[in-house]
Amino acid sequence: MIEVTRLNGKKLTVNAELIERVEELPDTVITFTTGNKIIVKESRQEVKNLVILYKKEVLCRDL
Repeated sequence: MIEVTRLNGKKLTVNAELIERVEELPDTVITFTTGNKIIVKESRQEVKNLVILYKKEVLCRDL
């Protein structure tokens, strides 16, 4: 799970495994495999980095 920030400043924890794509339109829109979308303050690159950190954490736990 990763933590992102909605445009209103509220924090939200989302399942990184369900992210289908992240676009900057110019706001950052995260689309999930369920079809749901959210707009967040973080840039596309920041979301990507959060997902990478999450994946590393999960892989290290399995070792």
